[in-house]
Amino acid sequence: MDSAHDQELVEAATELAERACRGDNHTVASAARTADGRIVSGVNVYHFTGGPCAELVTIGAAATAGAYELTTIVAVGDGGRGVIAPCGRCRQVLLDYFPRIRVIVPTGPGSVEAVPVRELLAHAYVWRDHQE
Repeated sequence: MDSAHDQELVEAATELAERACRGDNHTVASAARTADGRIVSGVNVYHFTGGPCAELVTIGAAATAGAYELTTIVAVGDGGRGVIAPCGRCRQVLLDYFPRIRVIVPTGPGSVEAVPVRELLAHAYVWRDHQE
């Protein structure tokens, strides 16, 4: 991992997953760093109709805290699953809201790396590019 800040995010999400993810309703925790250095977090809200992923809940929590620019985000699975990559929907939302955000993803057993969100979406559709 490149920085102590990235490690701090992984640790925050891991601690939240261990503390708050219980049962089938909450299985993933997310933590993000704001542009001013704060950490915001959230857990997924599972529901058979869909429900938001942890990353989307974290985006909402950041907005509620008055943080509208996120620089880095990570998701961690419960039960010791470690860092997990965001789903396609989350990748698209992250790109649309924060086109310069870095996403911490697994790169091998026990190894993670922070990459620009654009690297996670080859040939991405960028919503802003199609607005008047």
